[in-house]
Amino acid sequence: MENPETPFSRAPSLHRFANPGRFLRLSGRVLPWLTAAALVSLAIGLGWGLFYAPPDWQQGETVRILYIHVPMAWLAMGGYAGLAVGSILALVWRHPLADVACRELSPLGAAVTALCLATGSLWGKPMWGTWWVWDARLTSVLVLFFLWLGHAALSRAFDDAERGARMAAILALIGAVNLPIVKFSVDWWNTLHQPASVTKLGAPSLHVDILYPLLVCTFGFTLAFAAIALARTRAAVMERRIRALQLAAVRRAETPNSPGFAAAAGE
Repeated sequence: MENPETPFSRAPSLHRFANPGRFLRLSGRVLPWLTAAALVSLAIGLGWGLFYAPPDWQQGETVRILYIHVPMAWLAMGGYAGLAVGSILALVWRHPLADVACRELSPLGAAVTALCLATGSLWGKPMWGTWWVWDARLTSVLVLFFLWLGHAALSRAFDDAERGARMAAILALIGAVNLPIVKFSVDWWNTLHQPASVTKLGAPSLHVDILYPLLVCTFGFTLAFAAIALARTRAAVMERRIRALQLAAVRRAETPNSPGFAAAAGE
């Protein structure tokens, strides 16, 4: 039976997985398999891309940065889209786990976006002759990085956790306007960054010897991102339940005529 003092039990649920106990049981079964699949996929994809895939005819060996940079870029945008969806669930339907998941997702999203920017700079130096340019794609990704950091900071900035989560959710929804700018910046403006090579409407311009290991790497990094986010959310849920149990124990000890109060009074 769930503890009535837990913060999740006071909010209406969108579906049955909103129950923290059920979420912990289900995620506990899924997480080992998800982690194993991520490790296997990454081992195959990175080994294939970094050691067996051929160098690009124009970029040479530097093209291997693509196997990390591109998945990080996709996860930075896809993760933020997930953050926006979670914020809608939290604001509109008061989903009790949405705030927790969004709070734990934002540091991970910031780390992924930082890796995207760092690997992009490493790739840009030999290709463009500079580490950074203030073009539309790079600048909009930098804005995305600051939005991730802003959400992480805002959700932890208030003593009232619910108020912090609400303000962070509003920021996440406002920041979602930046996603189409990141995506279509190379089409709307003249930038140094190349246009889409994999997701364009026609056939991908990448050779299959590069495309296939890239897709495997992307799949593996996506599974790893999901596994880490799930593990962080599980840890946060368990931490909140422990705090609720400790608070309930303190309240029982302070209540007159309760066994805890009598023991504390030395009776």
